[in-house]
Amino acid sequence: MFELKILTRFAAAHQLKMVGQKCENLHGHNWKIEVCVSGEKLNPAGVLMDFGDIKRSVAEVMKDLDHRFLNEADFFGPDTPPSSENIALYIATKLQERITEPGIRVSRVAAWESDDSCATCIMDQ
Repeated sequence: MFELKILTRFAAAHQLKMVGQKCENLHGHNWKIEVCVSGEKLNPAGVLMDFGDIKRSVAEVMKDLDHRFLNEADFFGPDTPPSSENIALYIATKLQERITEPGIRVSRVAAWESDDSCATCIMDQ
């Protein structure tokens, strides 16, 4: 099994409804996103997938998130608040839709909302 990881960043605001917590206030983060893709076999060039292809696909997904008030985004709502967990799930799901190489899947996405706090979505195998 091979796994590739890329890092990217985006900035956005959100508001979480957690009674009595400071996250109820409108606030923003400079998220750091770790994306991992995995697969069993290397291609004829000896790589799992070109890093540039992963980065281009991730950049397209980031356009949905960067410099937005995430609570107003179509893909979040009352039943899906824009928590770090749901942001990681959204990125993993949208990225998997863009990866067309057979045998390669998004294995996990971590959304770091600060230097010491992150949520990771581990996709089913």
